[in-house]
Amino acid sequence: MLQDVTYYRRFRMEINLRQRELPLANLPEGYLWTAWNHSVDIHTVLERHAETKHLCFRDELDSRVFPCLGEREGCLRLMQDIARQSSFLPEATWLISYRSLEDDLLHDVGTIQGLAHTSMVGAIQNVGVIPEHRSLGLGRALVLRCLHGFQQIGIPRVSLEVTADNRQAIELYKKIGFRIVRTMYRDAEPRPTSLY
Repeated sequence: MLQDVTYYRRFRMEINLRQRELPLANLPEGYLWTAWNHSVDIHTVLERHAETKHLCFRDELDSRVFPCLGEREGCLRLMQDIARQSSFLPEATWLISYRSLEDDLLHDVGTIQGLAHTSMVGAIQNVGVIPEHRSLGLGRALVLRCLHGFQQIGIPRVSLEVTADNRQAIELYKKIGFRIVRTMYRDAEPRPTSLY
């Protein structure tokens, strides 16, 4: 049985990068940046971003708004779609990895992607940090590193969208310099529920 369609209020936020000096995107000790790299196996890069995206969003409100974020395969399809676009911007696409003391392996814990829709306007896609690594400044670092990528290629305005109930993210974006420019409503088809 299907429930009624739910509508989610979302904000489009925008920042003007002209003559704006952004802080450095510093990471805490033990964390490191991984740039988008066309010279390695593209499937591996896509899988790393997709798996991280899934771990970030699977239990969050955004996976109800965008059901693909709640499934590994959905995240992989989304990453393939993003990377395939002519507007895809490697300079604004990053992973944050963490070297675990337990196994001495690198684990991806944060992801962000950028698109350059025109030479004047860019868009940030899917800012995500997995729950165990939140409240360490990684989300702020991801957004700043992404914005530096837009500045590097001369894009003066960057937007992102955020669900209105995600107050923590909205406050983070405001502190960086984003402002709300538009309110939108998105319908999300609920997942079927069991009768039993």
